[in-house]
Amino acid sequence: MLKKIIILVLFINFYNCEDLIEVEDISNESVTILAPVDNSALDTTTVSFSWDSLEYAESYQLQIAKPNFDYAQEIILDTIIRATNFTKTLLSNSYQWRVRAKNFGYETTYTMRNLTIED
Repeated sequence: MLKKIIILVLFINFYNCEDLIEVEDISNESVTILAPVDNSALDTTTVSFSWDSLEYAESYQLQIAKPNFDYAQEIILDTIIRATNFTKTLLSNSYQWRVRAKNFGYETTYTMRNLTIED
């Protein structure tokens, strides 16, 4: 009898814990980029990347490639951050950058933009 009670208590605890670990599915959402806008041509080497926060996102993956992700000569940056902005110094060149939101169980698709740093 005691064994049945223990199993019942464990089952009830597991059922209640399931509600605590449920993670919101953000896979159909997208990150809204604020700056730099697509096809920006900047005359500064210090670039501030920023985007809107996404509800239920725990972190963001930011990547920068030179000149783009399809024909990448170099992946300049691949980082996970909790903030919605990041500053990076880049040399004069063409770049493509992208960001996606992540949480414990899900991630959005990347939102991508092009960028040129001019002398």
